[in-house]
Amino acid sequence: MININGKNNLFSIRKTSNRSPALFKFVTLQIRTILSCIFYFLVFVCAPSPAFAQTQNLTTYPSKPIRLIVPFPAGGGNDVVARVIAQKLSERLGQPIVIDNKAGANGIVGLQALIASPADGYTLAVASAGPIAVNPSLYEKLPYDPIKDLSSITNLVSLPLLLVTHPSLPSKNIKDLIALAKTKPGQLYFCSPGAGNSGHLAGELFNSMADVKLVHVPYKGQGPALTDLLSGQVQMLFSSIPPVLPYVHSGQLNALAIGNAKRIPTLPETPTISESGLPGYEAYSWVGLFGPANMPKELVHKINKEVIEVLKLKEVGERLSKEGALPVGDSPEEFSLYVKKEILKWGAVVKSANIKAD
Repeated sequence: MININGKNNLFSIRKTSNRSPALFKFVTLQIRTILSCIFYFLVFVCAPSPAFAQTQNLTTYPSKPIRLIVPFPAGGGNDVVARVIAQKLSERLGQPIVIDNKAGANGIVGLQALIASPADGYTLAVASAGPIAVNPSLYEKLPYDPIKDLSSITNLVSLPLLLVTHPSLPSKNIKDLIALAKTKPGQLYFCSPGAGNSGHLAGELFNSMADVKLVHVPYKGQGPALTDLLSGQVQMLFSSIPPVLPYVHSGQLNALAIGNAKRIPTLPETPTISESGLPGYEAYSWVGLFGPANMPKELVHKINKEVIEVLKLKEVGERLSKEGALPVGDSPEEFSLYVKKEILKWGAVVKSANIKAD
């Protein structure tokens, strides 16, 4: 028989002599099964669900400093954008944001550091079109996949590329330049800070769409390239705006056209390449915010919301405008789709021009 004894045991089972052993074993097994079910039910009910735990983390995020990786040296365009955003974002979140410049190999070193970090929102990175959209085609064995290994949070800014020319070049607009290039194939030169740079790709895209042959001359950095352009050793340069704007104002360089789809406030009188002779042309760089892969969706959207509020601030917009940057601030879903399109676009240009990494 089965005896329930509340004094010493929860369940006490005694086998009497007039019951079969088989029945005893059967009853014992049933009781053990019931107790196991009760135990696991209580564990399931009492344990916090992942969604509950995640919600709890979101209410306290951030509770410590955030590391913001910049995969380029201090002072460059990526670094400037990162510091402008970080200052105001830190004020909104109530935690320090520490800039970590991890330069090397066209942004590869910094992005590898991001990928190796926990996906908890305490390590993020700003990265431009080069490491994200160009490197996959530029390197045969890239140690990361920008789609699978990163979480796209938001596109921070667009960086227009301005086509500047030496005054000795007779072409004063895009139509004239295309006409001249067709009569002098391989005799006109454009420079860039290095192979695979956004300025290099902008020139190759121009070659492809205009069906001309401007010759690329790579330099080791913006400074040397600009020096040779000012001396007239090369005729043109696709550049971000801040480095060349003083020379445009002084008349040492001509601002021929801009690579954006629309004109920009910094140079309102300068037409776009698309409107002035090469319809559909768009070439500009951008800087986006990324996290490691598998960041919780709710956390990505929380960071996205805070960053977009920073981008809306008037003082932030004015500071970025001085650096030749146009605030964007899109959703994680929009930015992820944009990154995929950029990889395809620039991959086609790299392949067509047979560009190899230095």
